[in-house]
Amino acid sequence: MIMKREKVSSALTSALTLALTLTLALTLLPTPLIQAQSGSMSTYISSLMAKMTLEEKIGQLNLLTQGGTIPTGSAVSTDVEAKIRKGQVGGIFGLTGPDKVRQAQDLAMQSRLKIPLIFGLDVIHGYKTVLPVPLGLSCSWDTALIQRAARLSAREASADGICWTFSPMVDISRDPRWGRVAEGAGEDPFLGSEIAKAYVRGYQGSNMSGSEEIMACVKHFALYGASEAGRDYNTVDMSRGRMFNDYLPPYKAAVEAGVGSVMTSFNDVEGIPASGNKWLLTDVLRNLWGFRGLTVSDYTSINEMSNHGLGDLQRVSAMALNAGCNMDMVGEGYLTTLEKSLKEKKVSLAQIDGACRKVLEAKYKLGLFKDPYKYIDESRPAGRILTPVNRTEARSIAARSMVLVKNENQILPLKPGGSIALVGPLADDKRNMLGTWAVSGNWEHSVTVLEGIRNLAAGPGQVHYAKGCDITEDDFLAGQANVFGERVTRDGRSAQAMIDEAVAAARQSEVIVAVLGEASEFTGEASSMSNIDLPASQKKLVEALKATGKPLVIVLMSGRPMTIEPELNASKGFLLSWFGGVESGNAVADVLYGKHNPSGKLSMTFPKNAGQIPIYYSIRSTGRPYRGEPFRKFKSNYLDVSNEPLLPFGYGLGYSRFEYGAPVLDKTKMKAGEKLTASVTLKNTGPYDGEETVQLYIRDQVASVTRPVKELKGFKKIFLRAGEEKKVEFEIRTEHLKFYNYRLAHLAEPGEFSLGIGGDSGVKMEASFMLE
Repeated sequence: MIMKREKVSSALTSALTLALTLTLALTLLPTPLIQAQSGSMSTYISSLMAKMTLEEKIGQLNLLTQGGTIPTGSAVSTDVEAKIRKGQVGGIFGLTGPDKVRQAQDLAMQSRLKIPLIFGLDVIHGYKTVLPVPLGLSCSWDTALIQRAARLSAREASADGICWTFSPMVDISRDPRWGRVAEGAGEDPFLGSEIAKAYVRGYQGSNMSGSEEIMACVKHFALYGASEAGRDYNTVDMSRGRMFNDYLPPYKAAVEAGVGSVMTSFNDVEGIPASGNKWLLTDVLRNLWGFRGLTVSDYTSINEMSNHGLGDLQRVSAMALNAGCNMDMVGEGYLTTLEKSLKEKKVSLAQIDGACRKVLEAKYKLGLFKDPYKYIDESRPAGRILTPVNRTEARSIAARSMVLVKNENQILPLKPGGSIALVGPLADDKRNMLGTWAVSGNWEHSVTVLEGIRNLAAGPGQVHYAKGCDITEDDFLAGQANVFGERVTRDGRSAQAMIDEAVAAARQSEVIVAVLGEASEFTGEASSMSNIDLPASQKKLVEALKATGKPLVIVLMSGRPMTIEPELNASKGFLLSWFGGVESGNAVADVLYGKHNPSGKLSMTFPKNAGQIPIYYSIRSTGRPYRGEPFRKFKSNYLDVSNEPLLPFGYGLGYSRFEYGAPVLDKTKMKAGEKLTASVTLKNTGPYDGEETVQLYIRDQVASVTRPVKELKGFKKIFLRAGEEKKVEFEIRTEHLKFYNYRLAHLAEPGEFSLGIGGDSGVKMEASFMLE
């Protein structure tokens, strides 16, 4: 009996000790963390906000960057540590690495309510394992691949403490002079929408609950890609019909995919800067589309509303909050003026509360209230970042993004064992392989084309390398491109000496491979160009190489479509490699030597000259349309150049050859709510197994408003072995036929539609059907 009592007493003591330990542990936990273990998000956030002071609520709207971190703008925040301790900071961006992120989060845990910080970064095309620039990636026309690329990026970034990426950029652009075309998916709203959804799914996973899932931020809302003259930050002016039909769909698609946040754009829309545009941020984004996530300004874009002529910092900050912009990036207009504006009744407490709630909800969805250190684990980077597996995936992604646009007499793939002259300023240049806005990448980890060819087991017998020329001989342009570090270097030798060396290498070789193009910072933010030709130094090199009479293959590295007609004509083979990222050199070698059969298709039209810009395939028909006939007066054409582009949207070759049959419809009439099936027989008639992106285009023949001559409404990537054929089917539903009319009603009008199925936007519209 005594023993039993002792056992009970011992058990009771243990239970009490455990309970006391748990109680003590809970009292030591930050109050928000205890409450986050139970209850709904709304209940939890309301309870927390009831304890917050006005200063703390405004503090949550403040997104800062610390000095000495990754630069993405011209301003740098000050006194960041003190502000974090006082609860005056909601998030930090540009800070990376578990140790540094932990230190900042520790400071937040010293604030009164211990509300965790959110950590963001521009993870645009990969993290440390840098992938192709988004324009290049879009040319894969492979949404599953793009989703995997975003997943890889999220895994790496989250291992370094990042839980929020300012990506994807989904701005439709039809002007390649604009530097930021490199960050988008090109000119088409249908393709852009599918790609937007893939990015969101890749970054966020199912619900952002895992430690390798991060919050996406679709940007730049809205219409940023239509900046006048292709000049960054410039005015945008267009009809609402064009907005809803051509430019807004990718943002809407991201919202429908569940994107967690939306970033405003720098431009004005209908005369009102986007960061203060209530019609955009509230009427369209929230009320029409049902977005319930967080909105954030771009870098100091609220402050810059003053430069637009809308008043001082207090006035524009109030305007932005009233419009529906929740978080202020770097400018600190909210932090320094909202309390005064509240007293003066220029903003309401309800508006401040509403913005604060959105910031707190984002943190809740990311699980930061349950564990502020969820994304901070010093053991993760080594096993997640820049691993051999990641590099292998990056190599494949880069190869699948490349577009072969010329292959005369099957000059490609190159024959193993032959000799080549590898020339050009980018053939052995590590600094420019990553492309623009690879803020977390290290160019020293990149593989050059020279290295890639030498790495290839089945490579040539001899490689005669010569630089040939500098990227540019324009010192002013070089200086502009070297703001974030040296990208354009000068060789020191004379231009003629370098050309002579390249010509000598060519004469010793069977084939010339010239790796040409832009420096990485010729594209990107604040990198608009009025002249998108190859630099003069490279043009001279091409002329000298052509004069040798040896077959010339050009590999073009760029972040935009360029005006390259002379170079295309001078070559026998032409490969658009874009800026392919850290494994670019290996991927180029894979394509050149046939280890990978290229299957990329253009997501943006290449003009013949800059005078054709803006240029895109889905133009509206005019009253005096040009239909490809020889020049005729009083038609919509030019005196000095044809209307046709150099390279059309959707175009791309491979080492296979694909033959299309005529499109077949399962019926020629359909009613609203029904579906119609269009099919085509595709045959691989070439000697290689390969992939083809089959594209469906539809035209509304008669409508209440002028409609495009054709619109992309479907695409499928089809793999066929040599000699194999397959029936490819597309379902056409009423949704594919809808458009926004002049009253902005989204509808499909009864009448005749024509369609074409083929390998690019030049496809003939060979079949028709009626919507009844």
